[in-house]
Amino acid sequence: MTAGASRRRRLEPDARREQILECAVQLFGERPYAAVSTTDIARAAGVARGLLNHYYGTKRELYLEVVRTLVTITDLPGADANLTGPLRERVERSVDWFLDTVGAHARSFVAVTGAEGVGADPEIERILAEADDAAARRVLELVGLPAERAEHRAVIRAYGGLVKAAMREWVRDGSLERADVRRLLARVLETIVQDVLPG
Repeated sequence: MTAGASRRRRLEPDARREQILECAVQLFGERPYAAVSTTDIARAAGVARGLLNHYYGTKRELYLEVVRTLVTITDLPGADANLTGPLRERVERSVDWFLDTVGAHARSFVAVTGAEGVGADPEIERILAEADDAAARRVLELVGLPAERAEHRAVIRAYGGLVKAAMREWVRDGSLERADVRRLLARVLETIVQDVLPG
């Protein structure tokens, strides 16, 4: 069977939708938003452009779904286990899990969380802000601090800026290795929890 024939095989609607989204994630990680067309995405997914429009509507709506998918980090496997143990171990498990999760689509993550995206788009900014706050809450839970304190979430959201910058240094610029990023993020988070967070 040829590659083209395998790409055009009949899939259930949910599987086809997921396939289109996966191709869009890949393409938006390789090229800026303006340089990716719906025709490019449809071709990569092996579908007619009309089917792409059927599932996602416009290119912008598909891009919003790409952003949501990349920045909405699902819960850690064995999350309850991650809540126990010494602080350093909990921090390191959290950082490893994040790097493993984001690493699957690292170029796309860097693109949608930085200037490579579509610029100052209020809806994208809202999605990113909601994801940052949800991530801050989860980090606070994992390190054993109350997520309801606004000042705690603000500090962790600021740490999130460092996370994104470190990801760019690793993925886009190649100036850091994964091990460097892991060490930086883990030690800074441990210091924040021990020495910076109020109370």
